[in-house]
Amino acid sequence: MAKRSVTVAVERFPTAGAFVISRGSKTHVDVITATVSEGGVSGRGEATAIYYLGETAEGLADQVRAAAPLVEDGASRADLITAMPAGGARKALDCALWDLEAKLAGKPVWSLIGLPRPQPILTAYTISLGEPTVMEEAARKAGRYELLKLKLSGEGDEDRVAAVRRGAPHARLIVDANEAWAKEDIEAKAAALQKLRVELIEQPVPAGQDHLLDGVRSPVPLCADETIHDRETLGAAIGRYAFINIKLDKTGGLTEALALAHAARLRGIELMTGCMLSTSLGVAPAFYVGMQSRYVDLDGPLLLGADRDHPIRFDGSDMHPPSRELWG
Repeated sequence: MAKRSVTVAVERFPTAGAFVISRGSKTHVDVITATVSEGGVSGRGEATAIYYLGETAEGLADQVRAAAPLVEDGASRADLITAMPAGGARKALDCALWDLEAKLAGKPVWSLIGLPRPQPILTAYTISLGEPTVMEEAARKAGRYELLKLKLSGEGDEDRVAAVRRGAPHARLIVDANEAWAKEDIEAKAAALQKLRVELIEQPVPAGQDHLLDGVRSPVPLCADETIHDRETLGAAIGRYAFINIKLDKTGGLTEALALAHAARLRGIELMTGCMLSTSLGVAPAFYVGMQSRYVDLDGPLLLGADRDHPIRFDGSDMHPPSRELWG
């Protein structure tokens, strides 16, 4: 094997306006880009720090630099799962290795995984948290999107969803409670949202307090997000959530994401694929988990004011496969 080299950079991309959830707002996102080169060929992987876990882009970059000698000595993606914790640093390296392997083999990633030739998939478009009138107007402007995902915060959520329903009467709706319903009557809130034709509720209670869902019979399926990172955390979802949201920045890359998807399906748990704020490079690997998911929320690039060269093509709610020039 030719000698490998690893580099990493921190890059900043502006959002298209403020991106607001219950924990705060963002006007830009800092991502890291890892590049693994071998024999004149380079593979890239992007990751976003999970800020609610205390991660920073610089911290992730430092983790990549610390792991670089291992990768340069020939570590495989499987080696990284045991050598590095789940998270953005491993994701960047794991996805760079997938990209490199595909280029060296002259085969697309979907072929290496064993998936059929990819076709466009339907992805949600996110409506940021705001006052009901603001969210209603945002929903009205998002009329070309079939599936909308609403950011919620607890008090007043029914009014927000009702406002969005007025603004987008024909859209499909899913909502993200962002851990804000710990003190709420979840069954009652879900019943109210069911009347507004909400299909899915993400993470109603804080991660680590999932026992609050024991005995809850929600009329709308619940989906674990912050609760689930990788296969080691899957147990917290069993019996409480009908879905899990797989995000590669949490799993530590595509390799673990595929393994987590398989483990969840074996336990009768359905899949959603999500993302952090990221460019097309950041969501490209997740497309192949999205192909196996009932719900997809990979609109990260649509929420930015600028993207990378060879960006993923979006036609309304249809997300096209990434080009080989971008990744994989």
